[in-house]
Amino acid sequence: MNMTTEEKRNFRITGMTCATCAMTVEKALKKVEGVKFAAVNLATETAFVLLEKDVPQRVLEEAVERVGYGVTYESQENFEARRYRASKRNVIFAWSITVPLMLLMFLHMAGYHISWFYYAETIASALVIFIAGKQTIKGAWIALSHFHANMDVLVFLGSLTSLITALLASVGLFETSFGSIGAMIMSIHLTGRFIESRLRDKASKEVKALLKLKAQEARVITEDGKEILMPIEAVKQGFLIAVKPGERIPADGEVAEGVSSVDEAMITGEPMPVLKKSGDKVTSGSLNLSSFLKVRVTQVGEDTFLSQMISLIQEAQGSKIPIQALADRITNVFVPIVTFLALLSGVLWAFNVEEWGSFLNHAKQILPWVIESRDPLSVGVFAFVTTIVIACPCALGLAIPMALITGTNKAMRQGLIIRNAEAIQTTKDVGVVIFDKTGTLTLGSPKVVEHNLTEEVANIVGNLESLSNHPLGKAIAELKKGDVEINDFEEIVGEGIRGTARGQSYLVGRPENPQRYRQLLEKGYTVVEVMRDGSILGYIGVFDPIREDSFEVVRRLKSMGVDVVLATGDGEGTAKVVASELGIKDFYWGVRPDDKVNIVRHYQGAGKKVMMTGDGMNDAAALKAADVGVAMGSGTDLAIDSADVVILNGGASKVVDLIEISKETFSVIRQNLAWAFGYNVIAIPLAMSALLHPIIAEGAMALSSISVILNSLRIKSV
Repeated sequence: MNMTTEEKRNFRITGMTCATCAMTVEKALKKVEGVKFAAVNLATETAFVLLEKDVPQRVLEEAVERVGYGVTYESQENFEARRYRASKRNVIFAWSITVPLMLLMFLHMAGYHISWFYYAETIASALVIFIAGKQTIKGAWIALSHFHANMDVLVFLGSLTSLITALLASVGLFETSFGSIGAMIMSIHLTGRFIESRLRDKASKEVKALLKLKAQEARVITEDGKEILMPIEAVKQGFLIAVKPGERIPADGEVAEGVSSVDEAMITGEPMPVLKKSGDKVTSGSLNLSSFLKVRVTQVGEDTFLSQMISLIQEAQGSKIPIQALADRITNVFVPIVTFLALLSGVLWAFNVEEWGSFLNHAKQILPWVIESRDPLSVGVFAFVTTIVIACPCALGLAIPMALITGTNKAMRQGLIIRNAEAIQTTKDVGVVIFDKTGTLTLGSPKVVEHNLTEEVANIVGNLESLSNHPLGKAIAELKKGDVEINDFEEIVGEGIRGTARGQSYLVGRPENPQRYRQLLEKGYTVVEVMRDGSILGYIGVFDPIREDSFEVVRRLKSMGVDVVLATGDGEGTAKVVASELGIKDFYWGVRPDDKVNIVRHYQGAGKKVMMTGDGMNDAAALKAADVGVAMGSGTDLAIDSADVVILNGGASKVVDLIEISKETFSVIRQNLAWAFGYNVIAIPLAMSALLHPIIAEGAMALSSISVILNSLRIKSV
């Protein structure tokens, strides 16, 4: 069965340990017929798939399993808790053996030769590598058996090579034993992975907090007035549910009875509670604070605002930005190249130790960890192990997704839902911000301040406008005093509305000759003209106050070097008043939806990145045409496909927040990439030169990944 629309799926991948693993799974998913796009995020351990036709989930699972990894639908909280317990056990077990082994090694090196040391070293290292490190070995086997290499392969090769030297030394076939180093490599690796996973879990705590807002049960009120506690999956549209003070609202709905303050901070980013009364909409996950409410359910399951919000955030965090392509290309060839370099360094040292030995002698006077033995095989193994364990693409693989996670989380806390991760990279370069007026720079709650209609006509117009979703329509709908049957209703985007009432055709919308209402327009009013059967009956003057924060927004954008443009469908007088008060030099009036697209193209033609900010209805085409489209709105606007970013609550000030978050996030991405590249550029030559110790190499490798994560977490506080 062909799908009429593209379907998006998110699911968790198990068994990944580094960027190479993520790329392997991603390639496998892209090969599935019907998959239009796939992205696998190492930081969140999730896959995002865009399907162009119906593909059974089992087919996607099999594609993942064929390359050695798995899919789980276990809750994130349970999955992380189970992983934490297993990691903790392995770290404790590894160090409980490695620490005594290190003490024996130091005694042995100090001259207290223990005849059975090599045997003890072999057994102890084997326990650490094969028991504590069994997941690492499994990861290495999965990679090698599917003809690719990952971080586990590097760590396992290094530790196994070290173990073999201990085994050979115990039977007199090798001069220097690195067995203790093998145990230490694995122990440090497991410790680094443990710390890394805890930090990654911490980075995604905002999304986990949203998941916790999802109710498991709802108190449903039956027809006879009784309350039944019912699983949320069983709740349907139209059900009446009871919400007591202190409880979270389990589903989207409308207040049927009661008045209470509701905390929507986790959803909208606004800290102040909102007063809800009969007829007001409430969203799942918000907290009822003060009084008992009865709520009529309007949306359930995946259609609820909270579910859509979580899905959009996970989708953005799982997607990729253009700069990721560079990191992916490097990661794809990194492990094979490093393995080759490690083998090359080992062979070169083994065959040239006599000629190069003086270099090591001089180096040891400065660096005490440089190997003392001049046995060719010992030095060769030393260089091989050091090179193989220091070079890991993990930091490179985490550099971008970790910054994206913290950036999108910060945006969410400020009431911004980033639907398209590419907006994070593009927004920092925005040179022009085009604002729609109503609901963007103004409050979006206009009021009728003047009209010259008869009571009967005003009532008909009020009935007509009650069918419109436009902010002006909602204001004019207040003229409605009684019900009038409306037929042939039509909303003409950018023009107005028309319909038939009492056998006569009405057109309510943009004036044919705005100059007729010059005096009203000069006051900053928006004028709506009313026509019946082609004749003008009168006008309605509507005023929408400018938001207090709009003045500061324009000032801050200008200070950033960003040009501010106003594009409104209102007349010249209204546009001029608003632009003048806000200090906006470039403004356009009387524009239709296609005009806004042309305005966007005009500034793009001048070589500037353009952000379009509008209400998401009349501005849909312009939002899509702009480099970054920002929709102002509410929960219903989450479904707007034309917008890259949705502002849940608040005004134009969120645009400044978005630009600042983009700059912060991309600054951290640059720092992460610089650290990941710089670390390897310096560390690999040192390791190949036998100037690093394997233990220092493994510690530096673990530290590189941890430092990238810690740097990404700074976005929360900057």
